Amino acid sequence: MGSGNCRKHAQRPKLVTLENTDLPSLAQYIKSNKCKNIVLMPIQRHIISGVSTSAGIPDFRSPETGLYSNLARLKLPYPEAVFEIGYFRRNPVPFYTLAQELYPGKFRPTIAHSFIRLLHDKGLLLKCFTQNIDTLERRAGVPDEKIIEAHGSFAAQRCIDCQAPYDDFLIKVHIKEKTIPRCDGCRGLVKPDIVFFGESLPEDFIESIPLLQQADLLIVMGTSLTVHPFAMLAGLVETKCPRVLINLEEVGDFSHRTDDVLLLGRCDEMVRELCQELGWEEDLDELWKDTENSIEKDEDDEDDEDRAELANEIASLTSAIEQSLSIAKTPPPSSTKTTIDSPKSENDVKETPEPKSSSNKTDTSQEK
Repeated sequence: MGSGNCRKHAQRPKLVTLENTDLPSLAQYIKSNKCKNIVLMPIQRHIISGVSTSAGIPDFRSPETGLYSNLARLKLPYPEAVFEIGYFRRNPVPFYTLAQELYPGKFRPTIAHSFIRLLHDKGLLLKCFTQNIDTLERRAGVPDEKIIEAHGSFAAQRCIDCQAPYDDFLIKVHIKEKTIPRCDGCRGLVKPDIVFFGESLPEDFIESIPLLQQADLLIVMGTSLTVHPFAMLAGLVETKCPRVLINLEEVGDFSHRTDDVLLLGRCDEMVRELCQELGWEEDLDELWKDTENSIEKDEDDEDDEDRAELANEIASLTSAIEQSLSIAKTPPPSSTKTTIDSPKSENDVKETPEPKSSSNKTDTSQEK
């Protein structure tokens, strides 16, 4: 592609921080001692430009593989019910029917995910704000403390009543067996820490927003910038902070600030071009090679053709969750909860007693 994809705005006012809004000037700034804190926003999967798309995840809008067509088989009162906390309390079966397909480990992190890890390794990553629930940033090796998951993720799970954490091994057993996990203490339902309609956004998301004021550079990758409150984060960095948009098309108010840089193209390709300019391409490839074995194999996996078909459905459903969880309000101060409001034959899953331990065979008898 070449750096010509970096859109120039010759008639804009004088630049504040960068020498120019092209790829070489951006790379020069990143390598300078002026750029010490970079904030990443790898946002929800958007058509074919999204950060996780090259992991095999298609556009959620597709009529053939979209959310609504895939949820029809669950006979829900309305599609969003599968991600609504009130409905989950009454009937957790549909969510756990999908959870087997959605659970992390089915996709490999992309070059763009490894770039986030590379920024951390270079000591430049201040924070990674993400709407993705697929944990691909974690699987790429980005440390937990560097990630803010605005809509939660599958990285942890807990009881929806007493909030007690739930064992990672046991939740995997339940999801594989298509059974409903319950709390060891109060017998309440257990749910992954994905934000459902009717639940508050994570406190660490609200509390981390002020960090944007410390950013020396903001990089936004793969987004339509239409989902709030997440989309408004791009406007919270200081005016002297350069903002980089890596996307197929110009979105939001990018190009309105003097130091905005637009790298228009596929995320993986544009990230590679940037790393070439930085002299980091070999480092990037080494980190991405480290993710080769990140896909979890199951001895009961289907053949290649069936697995490919399933991957498309998994991808569509995962992306659709993130879009369904979007809300159109800005976050209040940290003292106030922000919740996600819901818009207006579950035969595959059964409730079972708790698996005793990793060394014991799972009890699949029905719960009384």
